[in-house]
Amino acid sequence: MPQREDANQQDSCSNTGDTGWTGPWHFCWSSLYLSHMHPCYWWVREQPILPPPQSSLPAQLQPWPLRGGEGGGISLGTWEAHLSDPSWYLIPPTTLCFQLLALLLRLCGQPLHLHSVHKMLLLLIMLLVAAGLVGLDVQWQQEWRSLRLSLQATAPFLHIGAVAGITLLAWPVADTFYRIHRRGPKVLLLLLFFGVALAIYLAPLCISSPCIMEPRDLPPKPSLVGHRGAPMLAPENTLMSLRKTAECGAAVFETDVMVSSDGIPFLMHDEHLSRTTDVASVFPARTSSHSSDFSCAELKKLNAGTWFLERQPFWGAKRLSDPDRKEAENQTVPTLEELLKEAAVLNLSIMFDLRRPPRNHTYHDTFVNQTLETVLSARVPQAMVLWLPDEDRAKVQQRAPRMRQIYGQQGSNRTERPQFLNLPYQDLPLLDIKALHQDNVSVNLFVVNKPWLFSLLWCAGVDSVTTNDCQLLQQMRYPVWLIPPQTYLMMWIITNCVSTLLLLWTFLLQGRCKKEREKTGKNRLPSPHFSPPLAFSLVTTYMSSPLPTPCSRLGNSSAADQDQQFHNGVNAQPWTPT
Repeated sequence: MPQREDANQQDSCSNTGDTGWTGPWHFCWSSLYLSHMHPCYWWVREQPILPPPQSSLPAQLQPWPLRGGEGGGISLGTWEAHLSDPSWYLIPPTTLCFQLLALLLRLCGQPLHLHSVHKMLLLLIMLLVAAGLVGLDVQWQQEWRSLRLSLQATAPFLHIGAVAGITLLAWPVADTFYRIHRRGPKVLLLLLFFGVALAIYLAPLCISSPCIMEPRDLPPKPSLVGHRGAPMLAPENTLMSLRKTAECGAAVFETDVMVSSDGIPFLMHDEHLSRTTDVASVFPARTSSHSSDFSCAELKKLNAGTWFLERQPFWGAKRLSDPDRKEAENQTVPTLEELLKEAAVLNLSIMFDLRRPPRNHTYHDTFVNQTLETVLSARVPQAMVLWLPDEDRAKVQQRAPRMRQIYGQQGSNRTERPQFLNLPYQDLPLLDIKALHQDNVSVNLFVVNKPWLFSLLWCAGVDSVTTNDCQLLQQMRYPVWLIPPQTYLMMWIITNCVSTLLLLWTFLLQGRCKKEREKTGKNRLPSPHFSPPLAFSLVTTYMSSPLPTPCSRLGNSSAADQDQQFHNGVNAQPWTPT
């Protein structure tokens, strides 16, 4: 009688009323942490890939040590700023640990024994996580445009991971299938599981990736365009950044041009000078003034390099050497004429966009003509200038016919046929690169910072890319991955065959174990509540009894019955302290 009372007391303390809801609560637990995989995917994409070490192997065979693998940039210092948050490094391991915990609890058949307060908090947190994910998706809408490209780069490997996941899921599904007694739910569960498995097996039929190709068909490596120069090595839009662009092996320096209050075109991207200059110290009362409201003499008084040393605009940028730091400290805002003459010496082309001055500006309506006059008076080859602005393009072509015209969109109503296109990399799925090449149209995509994205565009046949990280992409000699179609077909077939055999073996083994349980009536012992006397008695009982067969451990009784049988069996051998 004392043994029965102790068992009943233990059952009442374990809140066995949850056993019927074990599956749903396990689902809620797993879903909560599975939802973290949404930002984890972006986190993994954003991890840099280091260049290959020096090796005696050919460049095509040198391994790429992956630290993760994404792509592209949004703008200077925005996406990189999100990655500087250390929480990004806590989310993936935390997610994986809790996912593993939920899976192990489910495989062991253990109920969660959640208190009502815990249930309410779990549901509340699920709602908060869902609301947070919706907010992030709204804030990062531009990243959704890159999702298709991201899937093209990772789909072959995501397929293998999905096959492995559905294979591991077969064990608890088979166990649940044989525990269900009603025929309808059993058939529904079976159709649902194998329907999902079949969809995953056939997913490669829908996978299209440019990097699934024969190595001999690989197009030439895209040339590099420095986005505002080399902004990870030098302050953006400076002459130092121009020289670093040439050292990186880039062919073009991309920049933005404004016109000063006295009609001198100069290099500046922002409408205000506070981010990239010390205007707050030199002109404290004019920090909110438009960049074009300053004269050229006033702009020359500003330092355009100290900000770069005080706050790195890019996550993961290397520290400058002492000579480079001294050079950065002395950078000023360059004029367009200074840039053109220096670029001609370095054999670099210049691509720039124009920023229209405010309405009250003297050159609000003539800023294009002022810029064109500066280009012509610099006496540099017109072919080295890539003209991007759409304003007064016809007049520009008439006065400078050898200047190359770059178009920022594919217009169907344009009378002239463009020879150069400058588009965001998210537009790649909308482009027919082969057809454009047949029409002698070159394509440049921006802004590309990550090796996986650069590899994808390389395989697609893009002519050039605009990048913030020219020093990294310049070191690449081969795409991150390139799989011949026949090799990928063999990977697909072998993976699916192995998974299918494991699924069948799992269901057959579970069916055999069910028959064993019905014959022997043996049940699996549950995990004990580890108090010292109980743990010692458990070990003593196992040492003095024959080892159970694997199938005998798979009981189909409820958690409460298992606890009752367990405590009755253990208490039959009273524990004596030593």
